[in-house]
Amino acid sequence: MVIFKKIADLQKYLSTQTEQKNTIGFVPTMGALHNGHRSLVEKARADGNVVVCSIFVNPTQFNDKSDFEKYPVSIEKDIEILIEAGCDVLFLPSVNEIYPDGTEKVQTFDFGYLDTILEGEKRPGHFRGVGQVVGRLLDIVDPQYLYLGQKDYQQCMVIRRLIEIKGKQPQIQLVICPIIREADGLAMSSRNRRLTEPQRAIACTLYQCLVSIQSKQNSGSFDVARKECIDLLNEKGFVPDYVALADARDLTVLNNYDQNRPMIALVAARIGEIRLIDNLLLN
Repeated sequence: MVIFKKIADLQKYLSTQTEQKNTIGFVPTMGALHNGHRSLVEKARADGNVVVCSIFVNPTQFNDKSDFEKYPVSIEKDIEILIEAGCDVLFLPSVNEIYPDGTEKVQTFDFGYLDTILEGEKRPGHFRGVGQVVGRLLDIVDPQYLYLGQKDYQQCMVIRRLIEIKGKQPQIQLVICPIIREADGLAMSSRNRRLTEPQRAIACTLYQCLVSIQSKQNSGSFDVARKECIDLLNEKGFVPDYVALADARDLTVLNNYDQNRPMIALVAARIGEIRLIDNLLLN
Protein backbone atom coordinates (compact mmCIF):
# COMPACT_ATOMS: atom_id res chain seq x y z
CA MET A 1 0.00 0.00 0.00
CA VAL A 2 1.26 3.45 -0.95
CA ILE A 3 0.68 6.38 1.42
CA PHE A 4 0.35 9.97 0.21
CA LYS A 5 -0.01 13.12 2.30
CA LYS A 6 0.04 15.64 -0.54
CA ILE A 7 -2.68 16.10 -3.16
CA ALA A 8 -0.22 16.63 -6.00
CA ASP A 9 1.62 13.38 -5.27
CA LEU A 10 -1.63 11.42 -4.99
CA GLN A 11 -3.00 12.79 -8.24
CA LYS A 12 0.24 12.10 -10.10
CA TYR A 13 0.07 8.46 -8.99
CA LEU A 14 -3.64 8.10 -9.81
CA SER A 15 -3.14 9.59 -13.27
CA THR A 16 -0.81 6.69 -14.10
CA GLN A 17 -3.55 4.28 -13.02
CA THR A 18 -6.21 5.87 -15.20
CA GLU A 19 -3.78 5.91 -18.13
CA GLN A 20 -3.60 2.14 -17.70
CA LYS A 21 -7.44 2.02 -17.89
CA ASN A 22 -7.78 1.10 -14.21
CA THR A 23 -10.90 2.22 -12.36
CA ILE A 24 -10.61 3.97 -9.00
CA GLY A 25 -12.72 2.78 -6.07
CA PHE A 26 -12.72 5.32 -3.23
CA VAL A 27 -13.47 4.74 0.46
CA PRO A 28 -13.46 8.00 2.48
CA THR A 29 -13.09 7.55 6.26
CA MET A 30 -12.22 9.45 9.41
CA GLY A 31 -10.05 6.60 10.69
CA ALA A 32 -10.59 4.53 13.85
CA LEU A 33 -11.28 1.74 11.39
CA HIS A 34 -13.22 -1.45 12.13
CA ASN A 35 -14.62 -4.39 10.18
CA GLY A 36 -17.31 -2.19 8.67
CA HIS A 37 -14.62 -0.12 6.96
CA ARG A 38 -12.75 -3.29 6.07
CA SER A 39 -15.83 -4.59 4.25
CA LEU A 40 -15.96 -1.43 2.12
CA VAL A 41 -12.32 -1.83 1.08
CA GLU A 42 -12.81 -5.52 0.37
CA LYS A 43 -15.90 -4.78 -1.74
CA ALA A 44 -14.03 -2.12 -3.74
CA ARG A 45 -11.20 -4.59 -4.23
CA ALA A 46 -13.52 -7.42 -5.27
CA ASP A 47 -15.08 -5.12 -7.86
CA GLY A 48 -11.72 -4.89 -9.58
CA ASN A 49 -10.76 -1.32 -8.68
CA VAL A 50 -7.56 0.33 -7.62
CA VAL A 51 -8.67 1.00 -4.04
CA VAL A 52 -8.03 4.42 -2.53
CA CYS A 53 -8.88 5.07 1.11
CA SER A 54 -8.64 8.43 2.84
CA ILE A 55 -8.29 9.06 6.57
CA PHE A 56 -9.17 12.60 7.53
CA VAL A 57 -10.99 13.73 10.67
CA ASN A 58 -12.92 16.63 9.20
CA PRO A 59 -13.37 19.50 11.68
CA THR A 60 -16.18 21.20 9.76
CA GLN A 61 -18.72 18.41 10.27
CA PHE A 62 -18.59 18.40 14.07
CA ASN A 63 -21.19 20.72 15.55
CA ASP A 64 -19.87 19.68 18.97
CA LYS A 65 -16.22 20.71 19.39
CA SER A 66 -15.69 18.25 22.25
CA ASP A 67 -16.90 15.42 20.01
CA PHE A 68 -14.23 16.38 17.47
CA GLU A 69 -11.55 16.53 20.16
CA LYS A 70 -12.52 13.10 21.51
CA TYR A 71 -12.78 11.37 18.15
CA PRO A 72 -10.55 8.26 18.40
CA VAL A 73 -7.28 8.21 16.45
CA SER A 74 -5.48 4.92 15.77
CA ILE A 75 -3.52 5.44 12.59
CA GLU A 76 -1.04 2.57 13.00
CA LYS A 77 -3.84 0.06 13.56
CA ASP A 78 -5.80 1.61 10.69
CA ILE A 79 -2.87 1.07 8.33
CA GLU A 80 -2.68 -2.58 9.36
CA ILE A 81 -6.40 -3.06 8.65
CA LEU A 82 -6.12 -1.40 5.24
CA ILE A 83 -3.16 -3.51 4.21
CA GLU A 84 -4.94 -6.70 5.29
CA ALA A 85 -8.08 -5.66 3.39
CA GLY A 86 -6.17 -5.09 0.15
CA CYS A 87 -6.14 -1.29 -0.02
CA ASP A 88 -3.77 0.07 -2.68
CA VAL A 89 -3.51 3.73 -1.71
CA LEU A 90 -3.98 5.64 1.55
CA PHE A 91 -4.49 9.39 1.39
CA LEU A 92 -3.53 10.92 4.74
CA PRO A 93 -3.84 14.71 4.38
CA SER A 94 -3.54 17.48 6.94
CA VAL A 95 -6.28 20.04 7.54
CA ASN A 96 -4.21 22.63 5.66
CA GLU A 97 -3.90 20.29 2.67
CA ILE A 98 -7.67 19.86 2.43
CA TYR A 99 -8.51 23.47 3.32
CA PRO A 100 -5.49 25.54 2.17
CA ASP A 101 -7.53 28.77 2.24
CA GLY A 102 -9.34 27.94 5.47
CA THR A 103 -12.71 26.29 5.98
CA GLU A 104 -14.85 29.38 5.46
CA LYS A 105 -14.04 29.71 1.76
CA VAL A 106 -14.80 26.10 0.82
CA GLN A 107 -17.81 25.55 -1.43
CA THR A 108 -21.02 24.58 0.36
CA PHE A 109 -24.08 22.84 -1.04
CA ASP A 110 -27.85 22.99 -0.56
CA PHE A 111 -29.18 19.55 0.32
CA GLY A 112 -32.75 20.72 0.86
CA TYR A 113 -34.87 18.80 3.37
CA LEU A 114 -32.09 16.23 3.87
CA ASP A 115 -30.27 18.89 5.86
CA THR A 116 -33.20 19.63 8.18
CA ILE A 117 -34.62 16.22 9.20
CA LEU A 118 -33.36 13.53 11.59
CA GLU A 119 -29.56 13.90 11.77
CA GLY A 120 -29.78 17.30 10.11
CA GLU A 121 -32.19 18.55 12.77
CA LYS A 122 -30.23 17.09 15.68
CA ARG A 123 -26.79 18.08 14.35
CA PRO A 124 -27.18 21.47 12.65
CA GLY A 125 -24.31 22.21 10.25
CA HIS A 126 -23.16 18.60 10.17
CA PHE A 127 -24.09 17.88 6.57
CA ARG A 128 -22.75 21.24 5.47
CA GLY A 129 -19.36 20.02 6.70
CA VAL A 130 -19.83 16.58 5.15
CA GLY A 131 -20.58 18.20 1.81
CA GLN A 132 -17.51 20.40 2.08
CA VAL A 133 -15.05 17.60 2.73
CA VAL A 134 -16.55 14.96 0.42
CA GLY A 135 -16.83 17.55 -2.35
CA ARG A 136 -13.13 18.28 -1.94
CA LEU A 137 -12.17 14.61 -1.78
CA LEU A 138 -14.17 13.71 -4.90
CA ASP A 139 -12.42 16.49 -6.82
CA ILE A 140 -9.03 15.31 -5.56
CA VAL A 141 -9.43 11.55 -6.09
CA ASP A 142 -11.85 11.67 -9.06
CA PRO A 143 -13.04 8.07 -8.60
CA GLN A 144 -15.37 6.02 -10.75
CA TYR A 145 -16.86 4.25 -7.70
CA LEU A 146 -17.56 5.62 -4.22
CA TYR A 147 -18.13 3.12 -1.39
CA LEU A 148 -20.12 4.12 1.70
CA GLY A 149 -21.63 2.18 4.58
CA GLN A 150 -25.38 1.94 5.12
CA LYS A 151 -25.04 2.74 8.83
CA ASP A 152 -24.81 6.45 7.98
CA TYR A 153 -27.84 6.19 5.71
CA GLN A 154 -28.83 9.84 5.71
CA GLN A 155 -25.24 10.75 4.93
CA CYS A 156 -25.38 8.35 1.98
CA MET A 157 -28.45 10.19 0.69
CA VAL A 158 -26.69 13.54 1.18
CA ILE A 159 -23.62 12.39 -0.72
CA ARG A 160 -25.75 10.96 -3.51
CA ARG A 161 -27.32 14.41 -3.81
CA LEU A 162 -23.84 15.98 -3.70
CA ILE A 163 -22.76 13.85 -6.67
CA GLU A 164 -25.84 15.04 -8.57
CA ILE A 165 -25.23 18.70 -7.70
CA LYS A 166 -21.59 18.52 -8.77
CA GLY A 167 -22.63 16.99 -12.09
CA LYS A 168 -20.50 13.90 -11.52
CA GLN A 169 -23.14 11.40 -12.63
CA PRO A 170 -22.76 8.94 -14.29
CA GLN A 171 -18.99 9.31 -13.84
CA ILE A 172 -19.20 8.41 -10.14
CA GLN A 173 -21.30 5.44 -9.11
CA LEU A 174 -22.31 5.33 -5.43
CA VAL A 175 -22.13 1.87 -3.85
CA ILE A 176 -23.90 1.59 -0.47
CA CYS A 177 -22.68 -1.47 1.44
CA PRO A 178 -24.57 -3.34 4.19
CA ILE A 179 -24.10 -2.62 7.89
CA ILE A 180 -21.60 -4.91 9.60
CA ARG A 181 -22.78 -5.88 13.08
CA GLU A 182 -21.38 -7.37 16.26
CA ALA A 183 -22.76 -10.74 17.40
CA ASP A 184 -25.44 -9.04 19.51
CA GLY A 185 -26.58 -6.83 16.63
CA LEU A 186 -24.74 -3.62 17.53
CA ALA A 187 -23.75 -1.78 14.35
CA MET A 188 -19.99 -1.40 14.16
CA SER A 189 -18.91 2.19 14.70
CA SER A 190 -15.79 4.07 15.65
CA ARG A 191 -17.73 5.53 18.56
CA ASN A 192 -18.30 2.10 20.09
CA ARG A 193 -14.76 2.03 21.47
CA ARG A 194 -15.70 4.94 23.73
CA LEU A 195 -18.45 2.93 25.44
CA THR A 196 -17.90 1.70 28.98
CA GLU A 197 -18.54 -1.99 29.66
CA PRO A 198 -22.02 -1.34 31.13
CA GLN A 199 -22.89 0.92 28.20
CA ARG A 200 -21.62 -1.64 25.68
CA ALA A 201 -23.78 -4.31 27.31
CA ILE A 202 -26.97 -2.40 26.47
CA ALA A 203 -25.89 -0.68 23.24
CA CYS A 204 -27.60 -3.38 21.15
CA THR A 205 -30.95 -1.97 22.36
CA LEU A 206 -30.99 0.23 19.25
CA TYR A 207 -30.91 -2.83 17.01
CA GLN A 208 -33.59 -4.51 19.12
CA CYS A 209 -35.82 -1.49 18.50
CA LEU A 210 -35.28 -1.73 14.75
CA VAL A 211 -36.09 -5.43 14.69
CA SER A 212 -39.26 -4.71 16.67
CA ILE A 213 -40.29 -2.05 14.14
CA GLN A 214 -39.63 -4.49 11.32
CA SER A 215 -41.72 -7.23 12.94
CA LYS A 216 -44.78 -4.96 13.14
CA GLN A 217 -44.70 -3.66 9.57
CA ASN A 218 -47.45 -5.93 8.25
CA SER A 219 -49.98 -5.63 11.04
CA GLY A 220 -49.23 -2.75 13.36
CA SER A 221 -49.19 1.00 13.72
CA PHE A 222 -45.84 2.75 13.54
CA ASP A 223 -46.94 5.15 16.28
CA VAL A 224 -47.30 2.17 18.61
CA ALA A 225 -43.96 0.69 17.53
CA ARG A 226 -42.21 4.03 17.96
CA LYS A 227 -43.63 4.56 21.47
CA GLU A 228 -42.56 1.06 22.51
CA CYS A 229 -39.02 1.75 21.26
CA ILE A 230 -38.78 5.12 22.99
CA ASP A 231 -40.05 3.60 26.23
CA LEU A 232 -37.50 0.77 25.97
CA LEU A 233 -34.63 3.15 25.29
CA ASN A 234 -35.60 5.33 28.25
CA GLU A 235 -35.93 2.27 30.47
CA LYS A 236 -32.40 1.16 29.55
CA GLY A 237 -30.94 4.59 30.34
CA PHE A 238 -30.74 6.09 26.85
CA VAL A 239 -31.84 9.57 25.86
CA PRO A 240 -33.60 9.02 22.50
CA ASP A 241 -33.10 11.60 19.75
CA TYR A 242 -35.52 10.03 17.29
CA VAL A 243 -37.17 6.80 16.20
CA ALA A 244 -38.33 7.28 12.62
CA LEU A 245 -39.67 5.57 9.53
CA ALA A 246 -38.81 6.82 6.04
CA ASP A 247 -38.95 6.01 2.34
CA ALA A 248 -35.66 4.24 1.65
CA ARG A 249 -35.31 5.87 -1.77
CA ASP A 250 -35.22 9.50 -0.70
CA LEU A 251 -35.66 9.57 3.09
CA THR A 252 -39.13 11.11 2.99
CA VAL A 253 -40.32 10.69 6.59
CA LEU A 254 -43.43 8.48 6.89
CA ASN A 255 -46.15 8.68 9.52
CA ASN A 256 -47.07 5.01 9.19
CA TYR A 257 -46.04 1.81 7.46
CA ASP A 258 -46.59 1.84 3.69
CA GLN A 259 -46.01 -1.46 1.91
CA ASN A 260 -46.12 0.35 -1.44
CA ARG A 261 -42.80 2.00 -0.63
CA PRO A 262 -39.37 0.61 0.25
CA MET A 263 -39.04 1.56 3.91
CA ILE A 264 -36.19 2.12 6.35
CA ALA A 265 -36.38 2.48 10.13
CA LEU A 266 -33.87 4.79 11.78
CA VAL A 267 -32.97 5.40 15.40
CA ALA A 268 -30.57 7.68 17.28
CA ALA A 269 -30.00 7.85 21.02
CA ARG A 270 -27.41 8.92 23.58
CA ILE A 271 -25.98 6.79 26.34
CA GLY A 272 -23.86 8.95 28.58
CA GLU A 273 -21.77 11.18 26.31
CA ILE A 274 -21.91 8.75 23.38
CA ARG A 275 -24.44 9.19 20.59
CA LEU A 276 -25.30 6.06 18.59
CA ILE A 277 -27.27 5.71 15.35
CA ASP A 278 -28.58 2.69 13.48
CA ASN A 279 -31.04 1.77 10.76
CA LEU A 280 -32.71 -1.24 9.15
CA LEU A 281 -34.24 -1.71 5.71
CA LEU A 282 -37.70 -3.19 6.23
CA ASN A 283 -39.01 -4.55 2.94
